[in-house]
This record gives sequence, structure tokens and C-alpha cells, in this order.
Amino acid sequence: MTDELSHQDDEQSFIITDDQGNEYEMSIVYTFSVVDDQYAVLIDNNNPEGDGVIFKLVEEGEENFLEPIESDDEWQRVVAIYEEIVAEENKKV
Repeated sequence: MTDELSHQDDEQSFIITDDQGNEYEMSIVYTFSVVDDQYAVLIDNNNPEGDGVIFKLVEEGEENFLEPIESDDEWQRVVAIYEEIVAEENKKV
């Protein structure tokens, strides 16, 4: 979904630009770890009931950046773990 990521003034809000040049203001709603990597789930601020997207959180110095998940294997692993987390959270409710 993304070619370009730019950080907004709000610490948790980002502008995501897709392959067609459409911009979406998105917010981080959840973060989780898989082995040694961190991931963030973002939702579109204009469509909070829509599906979220997952990005890898990368730390460089004192800055954190969002990167798209490029590898199909990594994507499948991350989605499977996130689905397990959601299923566990739903059991608690």
C-alpha cells in the first residue's frame, strides 16, 4: 500500500501514499514484536472501521520509521502472529 511514508506532527499519525499516489492519514493503533522485530498496525483516520495495515517499525538512532513488509514469508509470519494475538484478546473480552 505504500511507496512513501511521512511523519506528521502528531507522534502517532502518518501520511501514507499508495502506488497510485493516493494519500491516507493513518494512526498507529497497536504495536507488537515478532522475534527481534517490531511491527505496527495502522488504521485510516478517515475510515476507522476499515481494515488496518501492518508495517515494520525500524529504529535508526533515536528515530523510528515505518517500512513496508517486502517479503511474502515475513508477511505471512507476521499476519499469523497478529491473528493469534487478536484471537487471544477476543477470548479475554
